[in-house]
Amino acid sequence: MSKSSVALSNLRAVVIVIVLAFHASLAYVKSAPAPQRFDQPPFTWEAFPIVDAHRWLGFDIFCAWQDVSLMALMFFLSGLFVGPSLVRKGAATYTIDRLKRIGVPFVFAFIVLSPLALYPAYAARTPDPSLAGYVTAFFSLPYWPAGPQWFLWQLMAVNAIAALLYALSRDVVRDFRRLGAWAGEHSVLYYILLSAICVAGYAPLAVAYSPFTWGEFGPFSLQFCRPLLYIAVFFAGFSLGSLGLDRGLLATDGPLARNWRAWTVLAVVTFCIWAGLTGLTFPNWDAAPFATRLGASLAYAPACIAGGMFMLAVFLRFSRAHSRVLDSLSTNAYGIYLVHYVFIVWLQYVLLPAGLPSVVKAAIVFAGTFVLSWPVSIVVTKILSGSFALTSKRPIWTPSR
Repeated sequence: MSKSSVALSNLRAVVIVIVLAFHASLAYVKSAPAPQRFDQPPFTWEAFPIVDAHRWLGFDIFCAWQDVSLMALMFFLSGLFVGPSLVRKGAATYTIDRLKRIGVPFVFAFIVLSPLALYPAYAARTPDPSLAGYVTAFFSLPYWPAGPQWFLWQLMAVNAIAALLYALSRDVVRDFRRLGAWAGEHSVLYYILLSAICVAGYAPLAVAYSPFTWGEFGPFSLQFCRPLLYIAVFFAGFSLGSLGLDRGLLATDGPLARNWRAWTVLAVVTFCIWAGLTGLTFPNWDAAPFATRLGASLAYAPACIAGGMFMLAVFLRFSRAHSRVLDSLSTNAYGIYLVHYVFIVWLQYVLLPAGLPSVVKAAIVFAGTFVLSWPVSIVVTKILSGSFALTSKRPIWTPSR
């Protein structure tokens, strides 16, 4: 593997660790809403299945930082290999492979894993919980909660868009490759352009619906303000990956890696601007002045893109060597993402009566989930795999100039 491929593989491994830490911390944030009945809209238990009495403001800052850029970065990383895969397989075969790799695990997640993970949310809100009562309450909901697996169906959707574009014109990969080459030569302008596109896709929806409004239809959940932003960053990954992992922005001696300090400062500054403006909208977004809501909405996308570029820059600069632990984590990251939420919620539930500081509880939840989900993910991967793989072993993409 090239140095850039190793760096991105290591980043993938660390991203799944951050996902575990993020979900492990959610029960202990000070801003978590007060627990409501399991059958009471707007069903805040889906985002906060367990709300512990022990909380710490530091977790609010950590979770806010990750909420700004983590999911967008996951869509970006998912887009990196789409161009070469389409060229290699063709649109039809690629779509079928995506249905196997993403669609089948999504169905397994919302049918099996989600009901298993969310029982503690019901038990914590019911004086005398029973399995029969949970089953009745679960199937009485106006939708089928899928938990964090909403990411999978949206990822499938943007992959389908990419396949459709390629089916309509095979030149689409060439055109995105040119954009990737331009980005490598104009990294600052690329950041401004991508941020502007994401602002246009995010801010009007955030103002109209708020950043916190979700819609559900069956197992399909959608955060109203973010789908266009996720599409934009996915195709940003598409363009850079189509150029090649050792070229342009993604080169280990490229403008991201060379200027990692500047990207770090930019990420911190833009996050602080967004956090400051968003803080002014609390505790009620709808009651906040329009100018404040608009400012927070406009500030989100630049912070989101800067946060992702900061992560890319740091790993391209400092994490270019193989590690057996990171290699294994990267290979099994998908499976860990699939199963981790079951362990997160149950461990948070078990620790509810414990008189421990919130930091200790979060550490126990994270460590327990990390230790349990890694081997379980390997087993689940083998069960679901059949003729396809949930693990990640992808070829290096080095197109001719």
